[in-house]
Amino acid sequence: MINQLRGSQPYSPGVFGDRRGARERRRLSLWSVVYGGFRPRRRDVRRDGDGVVPIVDWHEAHLLAVAIGILLLCCIDAFLTLNLLVLGATEANPFMDRLIHSDVTIFAAVKMGLTGMGVLVLVLLARYRMFGRIKVVTALYLALLLYAALVIYELRMLFELSTTVTL
Repeated sequence: MINQLRGSQPYSPGVFGDRRGARERRRLSLWSVVYGGFRPRRRDVRRDGDGVVPIVDWHEAHLLAVAIGILLLCCIDAFLTLNLLVLGATEANPFMDRLIHSDVTIFAAVKMGLTGMGVLVLVLLARYRMFGRIKVVTALYLALLLYAALVIYELRMLFELSTTVTL
């Protein structure tokens, strides 16, 4: 024991070597994200070195509301886009325009999938700062506001096109 305190014996008595495995057990994986989603424990970063990308598995309740709001507005946007196309409008995004004209189901799946994955990544990185300045939470709120403005714009267009078509 004295040798261990002096540093001449690196291991405890009866231990003949380093028992740690070569694999880092604290690395981030898909399993840790899924497991943490159902059994959240980490509410804050524990070590200074972990703060490079501060991923936690316990988020504030307002992030759920913002994420659901963005996804609902995305669904409304897809519905309004299809109705506007029937009335003679054109899709501004060339990628989505090609998807709409090939298959509406694929269009809806791609739109919901891309938006859902984007929201998921932003919520996972909610405590991170983009470009070292802007909090990701701010970007989520901005996305919610932009989607709301887009839906209002599309509702206005739908009203204007439906009144000109019926006259």
